[in-house]
Amino acid sequence: MTDKDLRKHSKIVVDGMEQAPSRAMLRAVGFEDADFRKPHIGIASTWSMVTPCNMHINKLAEDVNKGTDAAGGKGIIYNVITVSDGISMGTEGMKYSLVSREVIADSVEAVSGCMGHDAIITIGGCDKNMPGLLMGMARLDRPSLFIYGGTIQPGPQHTNIISVFEAVGGHAAGNVSDIELKQIEDTAIPGPGSCGGMYTANTMASAIEALGMSLPNSSAQDAISQEKVDDCVNAGEAIMQLIEHDIKPSDIMTRSAFENAIKITIALGGSTNAVLHLLAMAHTMKVPLELDDFTRIGKQIPMLADLKPSGKYLMSELIKIGGIQPLMKTMLDAGMLDGSCLTVTGKTLAENLDDVAPYPEGQDIIRPLDDPIKKDSHLVILRGNLAPTGAVAKITGKEGLNFSGSARVFESEEECLQGILDDTVVKNDVLVIRYEGPKGAPGMREMLSPTSAIMGKGLGEDVALITDGRFSGGSHGFVVGHVTPEAHEGGPIAIVETGDKISIDAESNNISLQLSDGEIAARLAKWQKPEPRYTRGVLAKYAATVTSASEGAVTDKNL
Repeated sequence: MTDKDLRKHSKIVVDGMEQAPSRAMLRAVGFEDADFRKPHIGIASTWSMVTPCNMHINKLAEDVNKGTDAAGGKGIIYNVITVSDGISMGTEGMKYSLVSREVIADSVEAVSGCMGHDAIITIGGCDKNMPGLLMGMARLDRPSLFIYGGTIQPGPQHTNIISVFEAVGGHAAGNVSDIELKQIEDTAIPGPGSCGGMYTANTMASAIEALGMSLPNSSAQDAISQEKVDDCVNAGEAIMQLIEHDIKPSDIMTRSAFENAIKITIALGGSTNAVLHLLAMAHTMKVPLELDDFTRIGKQIPMLADLKPSGKYLMSELIKIGGIQPLMKTMLDAGMLDGSCLTVTGKTLAENLDDVAPYPEGQDIIRPLDDPIKKDSHLVILRGNLAPTGAVAKITGKEGLNFSGSARVFESEEECLQGILDDTVVKNDVLVIRYEGPKGAPGMREMLSPTSAIMGKGLGEDVALITDGRFSGGSHGFVVGHVTPEAHEGGPIAIVETGDKISIDAESNNISLQLSDGEIAARLAKWQKPEPRYTRGVLAKYAATVTSASEGAVTDKNL
């Protein structure tokens, strides 16, 4: 290939006498004559002081830039937004969280599309920016790769952000003193990096590596480490190889690759948000993927990782024994993964894993295939008269496989949290939080505050929670989210009344309201759709275009 061949997009922007004004502006940001003849690599950084997940990514972006320039490209750093779930949790601001995924995808598409970048490297930390970055790269379908910002170190006594949320519930129950709560608050988040358990950030980083869109081990590195610096520098050479061979996201993000990502998510006990995000990413890539695929795949794949929130260990501890590569190698050798899938190394998944050593003897973070934590998926897709088009449960088996109880209905997350803290919620309640779906909230807030308060109050085995919203990767207990159709669209969850009997069966994959079809129909006939909560701005635009959670809550499907 010639240099011209490597510059499919940048040459349109900077070549020729008529593009002198473009070159003049780029000279002002540091371009020299030789740079105009190099492939231009957009480096999308999610650096921000908004959250510790992303506070270090400016330095990582500079490392990527150095690696890109050294490999013969011309790196161009730009920023896209990020928001913090952990900080906005339980507030009105949390409605912007899932919305930010779409804004981030739009931003990558807009900047790199506008500026004629020949390839794209993106660096993400907090969980919504990762699928957003992948969706942006998929839309443009130019040589691309993703870098994970890395996980955080634990606080003293093995604490993390979930420790703080659950301490709030413990404080309400009288089990955690004011001084103890303040101490956990002060020390649980010691520095940069994404939340430390197998919560949504680490889940998505692992899924993206299994998908083939990040370099080997990118998902399993501490945020502040030489390994993460090396990951960033090596991305420069990798992206130049992708350009040379014209390997694009559409070559990597195939149906089989998405199935690999789902399988790794299950084995690791990953977040329910992975269902939402993988559906959205597949939609963007025009790969057919639906809720029932998670059920089908889930019957074949065991849950193996004893990681928080339901387990004992943090991501930093998994890193010390080898990260997810030995797990992938084990699953590949057992015929559970498709090793023929292409990756951003230019090699297949099997080739990447060829020399990976097994986990050390005696480790108990990743269980053997013949002794799983759960013999099939913890991500259970439920259907029934309460969720005709599906709901997503996170059932590890530790909380049991069945729950029946009386509905206690709340019209918002805030109402539910208060009901938990003031002892309105009692044993055998099925908490129903509605009008929190993609359209109804809008934005589909995470219910981490209520689920953590339940655990902190010692009600984890005695109370279930269902919602048309979603959950943090840090949520655990008997929880069911993504109930569709959502309440705002007239789904049956809208007509549940306090005292109604609800049964949840993770063995038969059923969630049912114990009412006759006639009674449900009669209540639905009386239901009136509420007015939109927002009529201007990004939340209003989102509510007007977003699809159901069962379709990934994307905003460009019905245009």
